[in-house]
Amino acid sequence: MITTKRMMMGAVVAWLSLGFACPLRAQVERTPAALEAAMDHDLLEVTIPRLERMYREHKYTVTQVVNWYIGRIRRYNGVYGAIENLDVKGALETAAREDDEAEAGGSGDARGPMWGVPIVIKENTSVRGLVTSDGWQGYVIPGHELIAPQDATIVARFRAAGAVILGKTNMPDFAASDTNRSSAYGRTGNAYDVRFSPGGSSGGTVTAVTANLAVLGNGTDTGNSIRMPAATSAVVGVFPTRGLVSIAGIAPLDWLLDNTGPIARDVTDAAIGLTVMAGPTVAASEDPMDAATAGSAAKAQPGPYTRYLKPDALKRKRFGVPAFILTGAGIPFQGIAATETASQAAADREAARVPLQPETRAAFMRAIEALRAAGATVVFDDSILPDSFAETVSRVGTLPYVKEGTEDFLANYGPAQYHSAEEYEKAVGSPLPETIVGGAKVYPNDPRIPVTQTRFENNPQAVADVLAPRQRALDVYNQTLDRLHLDGYVYPAIQMPPVDETMAQDGQVSTGPHSDTGWVNMIGVPAVVVPAGWYKNGLPFGLEISARRWKDGDLLGWAYAFEQSTHFRRPPVLVDKGLLSIER
Repeated sequence: MITTKRMMMGAVVAWLSLGFACPLRAQVERTPAALEAAMDHDLLEVTIPRLERMYREHKYTVTQVVNWYIGRIRRYNGVYGAIENLDVKGALETAAREDDEAEAGGSGDARGPMWGVPIVIKENTSVRGLVTSDGWQGYVIPGHELIAPQDATIVARFRAAGAVILGKTNMPDFAASDTNRSSAYGRTGNAYDVRFSPGGSSGGTVTAVTANLAVLGNGTDTGNSIRMPAATSAVVGVFPTRGLVSIAGIAPLDWLLDNTGPIARDVTDAAIGLTVMAGPTVAASEDPMDAATAGSAAKAQPGPYTRYLKPDALKRKRFGVPAFILTGAGIPFQGIAATETASQAAADREAARVPLQPETRAAFMRAIEALRAAGATVVFDDSILPDSFAETVSRVGTLPYVKEGTEDFLANYGPAQYHSAEEYEKAVGSPLPETIVGGAKVYPNDPRIPVTQTRFENNPQAVADVLAPRQRALDVYNQTLDRLHLDGYVYPAIQMPPVDETMAQDGQVSTGPHSDTGWVNMIGVPAVVVPAGWYKNGLPFGLEISARRWKDGDLLGWAYAFEQSTHFRRPPVLVDKGLLSIER
């Protein structure tokens, strides 16, 4: 239990780390009461198209809008802890520059697709000149901070599109948790009830977006970390086909599973965000800093992804429900090594089981009825991705290659003081944790033995560990679609409701909520989560839909049609005092 003194110290540190002392207040423009009321009305739940329309009509300046968001962060972040690093100076400088461009007579048609849109960036994503904490206290040690020397590829694309970066969002250490507690900053609470978890590891971004502290943000996802938090918070979370969007400049948890995508309040904004993140043209989606993007131009559906958003997109579409998710079959995070025996692998899968809880099953069945009402056919069949699929995909074992991703990231995006794990240890006096350099158990009761780290490229063992089992699982995925004439799959994004973090779960502090969707990362297919209902306690339920690789446009079209048919989203009612302190 954290003492009151420590809680108060944590809250003070968090407050100051956000720049919420007097100097910040002097920087934030004071708006007249009438204007402030009008902005509250116009900007709460604002979409990108509506915001751009207000800019074209000269209703507000970018600086006014950015200040409105800074004001909301200043008011609510002390309770919810979504924003770890608020870049007031950078945001206002960008806003002023764009206002100057507009005043000089620049044509609105020449503006980027996210001109003047306030966004947030997850703390593991490099923003030039800001600390990349990756949620970990070891990257924020005074004098040894990991200050990004350049932007991640997606950040550069956001800037080129005209977005205004408000700051960076909280996340658990190295993105290695299903909840959102960080040693660098503290806890993020669910915007619908701060006692509950927003999920991890993109819990800071989903809380900021759903609470209207930003219009849009990026999440990252190694096993569920865009999709599961999106489901807890009534937002749209997109996991693109792996290779559509570059992950260069994002601190890796496991570079063979990592991905990044947009988190937004509606599908239209998510489609705009994905278009920007993928690149201004199909050809531009290829990034020499991310080998997975090679050849994507020839495979991807062309953007902009808003072209696929049609209200009748679900009509005559067929979706299957994966049987293994309903049974809760276990898929160990980062998979099982090819060298393990069948009995060892069975023990690993049993330890990773995540049963589907009854209230979540009920919410899922209600969402299925909504899908059917929108014109889709949903098929339940024990042969649709049964437990044997979980066994197959579990053999995608990426653990031996974790360190390679960390080394490559530090080499290109580390500070001048260290560009490798070895240099970090020399500079700081302690090593990087095994979570990102290998050699540790993934979770305390993990029966898997830690493996030796090696390079992936030109390594014959990588075929047995990753490439061959990945192809086998992808073949089963696609063959099932073909056999039953399915367009995609639908399933709960989480196996349980968001958990109350003020109470013990199974006799210990909660590490959840948990999902059974890490297989999506293992085979690199696209998936999206949309708001799909509510639990009795007022917390959101999210539906996940997946498609064939490179069918990201079709996938967003289905999500849009579901959204337009149901309109499940409603904004949270926030509190600005007490309840829970930000803990360190």
